Amino acid sequence: MSSPEHSQYQLVRSLGLLDVIMMGIAGMIGGAVFFLVGPATELAGSAVIIAFIVNGIITLFTAMAYAELGSAMPEAGGGYLWVREGLPRPNAFISGWMAWFAHIVAGSLYAVGFGAFVYGLFRIIIGEQGFATIPVDKLIAVASIAALTYINYKGTSETGKTGTLATIIQLGTIGVLIGAGFWIISTHPNWTANFADFAPMGIGGILAAMGLTFIAFEGYEIIVQTGEEVKNPRRNIPRAIFISLAVVVTLYCLIALVSIGSIFPEGKAAWQFIGENGELGIMKAAEQIFPYGAFVVLAGGIISTLAALNATTFSSSRVAFAMSRHYNLPHLLSSIHPQNRTPYIATIVSGVIMAIMAYTLPLEQIAIAAGLIFLLLFAQVNVAVMNIRRMYGDKLTYGFKTPLFPFISIIGVFLNIGLAIYLLVTQPLSWGITVLWVIIGFALYRLYTFKKEIEHYAPMITAAGDIPRKNYRVLVPFTPENPDRLIRYAIRIAKDMDGEVNVLRTIMVPNQTPLSAGTAFAESAKKSFIPLEKMLDKESVLNHFLARISHDTTEAILATIEEQNINLLITDYETFRSNKKLQTLVTCDVLAIKTAGIEIYPEREAIEEEEKKNAVVLYDGGVHSDLVLKTMTWFEHSGRYNVSVLALTGEESPDSEKKIFTTIQQKEFLEQITFNLTEIKLSERTRNSSERMSHLLLSNINTYEPELVIAGENVGKFSFFTNSHLILLLNQLNCPTIIAKHFTIPGIYLAKSWLSRIINR
Repeated sequence: MSSPEHSQYQLVRSLGLLDVIMMGIAGMIGGAVFFLVGPATELAGSAVIIAFIVNGIITLFTAMAYAELGSAMPEAGGGYLWVREGLPRPNAFISGWMAWFAHIVAGSLYAVGFGAFVYGLFRIIIGEQGFATIPVDKLIAVASIAALTYINYKGTSETGKTGTLATIIQLGTIGVLIGAGFWIISTHPNWTANFADFAPMGIGGILAAMGLTFIAFEGYEIIVQTGEEVKNPRRNIPRAIFISLAVVVTLYCLIALVSIGSIFPEGKAAWQFIGENGELGIMKAAEQIFPYGAFVVLAGGIISTLAALNATTFSSSRVAFAMSRHYNLPHLLSSIHPQNRTPYIATIVSGVIMAIMAYTLPLEQIAIAAGLIFLLLFAQVNVAVMNIRRMYGDKLTYGFKTPLFPFISIIGVFLNIGLAIYLLVTQPLSWGITVLWVIIGFALYRLYTFKKEIEHYAPMITAAGDIPRKNYRVLVPFTPENPDRLIRYAIRIAKDMDGEVNVLRTIMVPNQTPLSAGTAFAESAKKSFIPLEKMLDKESVLNHFLARISHDTTEAILATIEEQNINLLITDYETFRSNKKLQTLVTCDVLAIKTAGIEIYPEREAIEEEEKKNAVVLYDGGVHSDLVLKTMTWFEHSGRYNVSVLALTGEESPDSEKKIFTTIQQKEFLEQITFNLTEIKLSERTRNSSERMSHLLLSNINTYEPELVIAGENVGKFSFFTNSHLILLLNQLNCPTIIAKHFTIPGIYLAKSWLSRIINR
C-alpha cells in the first residue's frame, strides 16, 4: 500500500461506535425522510414501501464493499483511498475530485434546506417583517455552514457530540410521528383498506421511486471517512455501516406505512393525497395524524438538515485531507492542527467553498449530479475491492469480508452502472454537469496534480539519450545483474514499430529515509547506462535513459509509463508474476519474458529455410490475442523463425479451423506474414481442468521443438501468472517464453465481444 508522508501531528481516535452510527444515519436521512417520501409515493403509490426495501437490499451490495475495505484500510479518504490502491491512474484523482465535489454540494444543499426551514418558521411566527428583499434563507445557510465548520475545526470529539445530539433529536421527531401514526392505526380496524390498491403504477412506478430515493441510502461513504478517528475501526466501521443502513431503511418504511395507513382523506386514496402534495406530502399527512403535526415535521426537517450538514462538513474535509496527503490537492490541506488534531485547513477550505455554493449557485440543478457522482464512485469501489483482494490477499487484516466474493462486488458494479444509466435517461443534466466537472478535474490533473505527485513519489534524478521522440515507446526496467537481457527484445520490437526504447533505473530508498538521500547515486546510475546506450546506438534505435528515486519500484514504473506515454512494458516474467500491484495497475501492454538462459538476437537476417528455428504461438481469441499476434509478427519479421499458431477452441464444428484462420487473416498487421495454423480442440473437461490443459499444451508445443513460445496472459479461464499448472508448464519449456498482457479498461473487451456477436448474427 502507498504510504504518504504524514504530518508530525496525527488525527485522534475519539469517535465511538454510537458517534459513527449517528453520523451515518444523519447523512442518509438528511431532510429526505420528510420531503422525499411524498414524491416517491406519487410515483409508486403504497408500494413505495417495496421501493425502500428493494433499495436497501441493492445498496447492501456496495455497503459490503465499504465495510470490508473500511475495516481493512481504515484511513481518511474512503472510496478515494481504495480507488487509489486498486485502480490505475488517474482513477484515484478523478474519484477523489468527484467525491469532494459531491460531498460539498450535498452539504450546501443541506445548508440551503436548513435556511429555508428556519426562515419558514420565522415567517410563521413573526411574518415577513420587511425581509422580502433580503435573502434571509441564504444568509442562514451561510451562518449554519460557518458554525459547523468551526465545530469541525475545534475537534472531532465536538463534531461527534454535535452530530449525535442532533441525530437523537432528529430520531425523536421521527419517533413521535411514527408513534402517533401507529396509535391512529390501532384505533381504525379498517386501516388496511388504504393499501388495497397497493401498486397502482405497477413495476414501472416502483422502479421510478427507487431511482428517486436510492441515493438516500448511501451514507456509508460518510462513515468510512472516520477511519482514522474512530476507535477500533475494524469492528466499529462494519457495524456502523450495517446498523445505520438497517435503521434508515426501517425508518423510511415506517414513515411511509404510518403516513399512508393512518390518514383517511375524503374522496381520494391516502397515497394519492400524499403524492399530490409532493415534498409537503408527509407534512400534510402529519397535520391529520396529530395536533401540531406539521410543526413537528418542520422541526424535524430543521434538525435533520443540520445533522446532515454536520456529517457532510466532516466528510468533505476528510476527502480533501486524504487527497492533499497524496499530493492530489495542494499539500497544505493535509496540515493537522497541533491542539485540535483536525485537518483544519481542509475543513476551512471545504467550508468556504460550501458557503459560496450555498449562497450563489442554483443548487437544485447541480445537486442532481451529486447522486450520479456517488454512483460512479461506488462502481469504482466495487472494482477496487476485487483488485485489492487479489493484490494483498491475506496481508490485510479484515474486520469483515464480503461473502460470495467476487459475485457480490460484480453485482454491485452492474447495479450502480445501471442506476447511472437510468439517470442519463431521466436526468440528462446530471451527466452533463458530471462530465464537465470530470473534464475540469482531468485538466487539473494533467497540468498540475500528476507532476506534483510524481515529484514526491518517484522524482527523476537524471536522464540521458536522444532528444527526438518516436510515437511508439517501449520501456525496459534496468536489471543490474544482466542489463542487456531484455534490451534485445526491445530492440527487435522498436525496429519493427519504428519506435524508441526507454530504460528505467529505480534507486530504492528505505521508507524511513528521505528520497533526497538517493540523489547521491545519480552519477553512478548514469554511468550504468553507457553499455546499453552503445548497444542501442549500434542498432540505430532511438533511446532514452531515466533514473528515479523511490520508496517503491512499482510506483516508479507506473509513473514513468504515464509520464512518458509508454506503449509497451518489457519485463522479466518472474518479477512481473510476483508483483500483483504492477499487474493490476499497469496502463500499457506488457510482455513478460522468461528467457530460460537463451539469448535472442535482434538483427534481421535472410537465412536459409532449413536454418530457421521454430516459434510456437498459442491463440485463444481472448482479450490478449491481438497482442499475441502482433508479438508474433515482430519476431517473424526477424527472418529467424518458422511460426506455428496453435489455435485453441472448444467448438466441435468441422469448419472451426477455417473460421479461426479467416479471423486471423483479417488482422491488417498480419498481411505478408507466413505461419502454419493448427487447431487444438478442447473438451469441456479439459477447459475446466488446468492440469489437463497444461499437459495437453505441453505435449503439443514440444512436438515443434520450439526456440520461442508466445502466449497471452490467459488460456481460457486460467492465468500464466497465477495458475500453478501453467507456471509449471513454462518451467518445463527449454526456450524463451513471452507472455503478453494487453491493457484494456475493465468491461470494454466484454462489451465489444457482445456487440460483435450481435452484429454478426
